[in-house]
Amino acid sequence: MRRGGPSVLGIVLAGGEGKRLMPLTTDRAKPAVTFGGTYRLVDFVLSNLVNGDILRICVLTQYKSHSLDRHITTTWRMSSLLGNYVTPVPAQQRLGPRWYLGSADALLQSLNLVHDESPEYVVVFGADHVYRMDPRQMLAQHIESGAGVTVAGIRVPRSESSQFGVITPGSDGLTVERFLEKPADPPGLADDPETIFASMGNYIFTTKALIEALQRDAEAEDSVHDMGGSILPQLTDRGEAQLYDFSANHVPGETNRDRGYWRDVGTLDAYYDAHMDLIAERPAFNLYNRQWPIYTHANQLSPARFNAGGMASESIISAGCLIRGQVTRSILSPGVRIDPGAVVQGSVLHDNVHIGRGAVVRGAVLDKNVEVPPGATIGVNPERDAELYTVSRGGVIALGKGQIVS
Repeated sequence: MRRGGPSVLGIVLAGGEGKRLMPLTTDRAKPAVTFGGTYRLVDFVLSNLVNGDILRICVLTQYKSHSLDRHITTTWRMSSLLGNYVTPVPAQQRLGPRWYLGSADALLQSLNLVHDESPEYVVVFGADHVYRMDPRQMLAQHIESGAGVTVAGIRVPRSESSQFGVITPGSDGLTVERFLEKPADPPGLADDPETIFASMGNYIFTTKALIEALQRDAEAEDSVHDMGGSILPQLTDRGEAQLYDFSANHVPGETNRDRGYWRDVGTLDAYYDAHMDLIAERPAFNLYNRQWPIYTHANQLSPARFNAGGMASESIISAGCLIRGQVTRSILSPGVRIDPGAVVQGSVLHDNVHIGRGAVVRGAVLDKNVEVPPGATIGVNPERDAELYTVSRGGVIALGKGQIVS
């Protein structure tokens, strides 16, 4: 963001392993997982930054990053004439022969990016959430406050506190009074005791404050070198942290239904539920907002085709699909084939999945290139599914990339 405005560098933390999303992350980093038919999870944060005029972005990668690196380099091409870029930055072991010890250590090892760009502010966002957000509004509050760091928070039920970093605001509603990482029983908010502010994993730093905080953290022998577990508590104790209430953020083209939508899709159940949010008649998250688009790679494929009595209802069908069976309440990525007599219900099928003649698939997530043989069933016999496949707590059945179906 220049053109008379403040100089800003965007850094996206995309090196997480994503163990809770196995088997979808067996062969790729979590931000590279397909979502909504044609997108990757990283596309949501990058679209928010680019739509918000933050056009110099480094994506820090580490775990099984080939798929993610390829997607970024082939999709996110910016104008070099204007000095804009989105570039993947692999772990470089600049501070010795070791991988990142945590998200704070990832930033410490990548400070050369900050020194090279010399921005006034550094926007540090996570890469595995589904949402729309205009970062310019958060940046404006940060600049006006003079804080060292501003962290985005969203109101969630207090019963879910163990899943998030929890922010306790001061009496002014802005100053961060306390930050607890995944507490079991935190205090509720003054205006709603059964609600807390959960950290969204999105931060804006004044550059000097970021560099100094990372250096102090590196010297602390008992640190876990994590943004939520180390850096934010440190700056909170120093009185330099401020809260940004996500509910105050508005993007062009939003609807009353999807305003304030944010989902952490770090588990199979959350990933599945977020997909179901897309296909309602009035979707909880609207992919069709042209005023704040989510960008991704456009495959050169023919339009979806329906033959032999094939039909789909309440579903998202991507280009290149051939539907000759019945599809209901499902999301199909490009190149999926549904043979005659096959039934797909409440499922998410990634690229090039093939459902054979007469097969039945219910309540499942099938990664790319899975072949379901004719007459096979998934989601019909729970005991058999539990023996053969990954089944989440909520009963979602997941098959990894190219997994054999018995």
